[in-house]
Amino acid sequence: MLQAGPVAAARRMVHISRPVLWINTLGTGVVGMWLTGSIWEAEAAGLLVWLTLPFNLLIYGVNDIFDQDTDALNPRKGSLEGARIRSAEVRSIWFWVLATNLPFLAYFVATLPAAALLWIALYVLVFVFYSAPPLRFKARAYLDSISNAAYAFPLVFLPYALGAGPVWPAALGLMAWSAAKHTFDAVQDIDEDREAGITTTAVRLGARGVVAWSGAWWLLSTICFALVNLPVAVVNALIAGWLLVSLLRSPSPGTGHRLYRYSIAFPYVAGTVAGMQLVIALTLGLYP
Repeated sequence: MLQAGPVAAARRMVHISRPVLWINTLGTGVVGMWLTGSIWEAEAAGLLVWLTLPFNLLIYGVNDIFDQDTDALNPRKGSLEGARIRSAEVRSIWFWVLATNLPFLAYFVATLPAAALLWIALYVLVFVFYSAPPLRFKARAYLDSISNAAYAFPLVFLPYALGAGPVWPAALGLMAWSAAKHTFDAVQDIDEDREAGITTTAVRLGARGVVAWSGAWWLLSTICFALVNLPVAVVNALIAGWLLVSLLRSPSPGTGHRLYRYSIAFPYVAGTVAGMQLVIALTLGLYP
């Protein structure tokens, strides 16, 4: 299992965990902590560490295990956008997924309140069964998109873990945003998924249909964000609008792939706008 050496194995697991996408888990967790009214809470440290390598390895390691057939057809795999694993690596990936996640989960069970544990359990189960049978949400049109609302769950369980209540418009807005982004990003994989017999929302709707589907979810997210922070809502609408118009002008998987780099940047830009305001407000004592 560790024949390549622990350093090489660890480096491989980091690659599989897709560090460029850690912003989707860690960033959301940090914002969830800030929404409780504090820049830093020591009690959040365990959850924030878990939301880096361990949980992302769970998401993408399990995904890579069950997507070997489609990944073999996907030219994006084997780069920073995702690993292309070998069958011989499956046992090692399972080992590292369990070794990096179970200690954290045991600690959470021992220390966190029931409300936080419920949302953490949903978070884990949704992402495991996004890829794993028998549910395999990723192969079920519409459920693949809606299940990605789970990316927003740190905005719920971080506040509960810290003894506060979630800011629901922010959480619901990010749920809608995540559903939209998942389907938008899946446009680039339409050909490979169709060839593999996987009917995603993007495959079912086609690139033009994705513009309407993702547009509706991004509109809902903009409305929710506006209830919390108008600048974030405006930035969200501008970036989402540009991505959607760009895809509508040339509705094809190739366009989806070209736009993917900007889609990856989307949470970094919107998160920076939100985060800077929160930190300034917290520093100046302006946050309620």
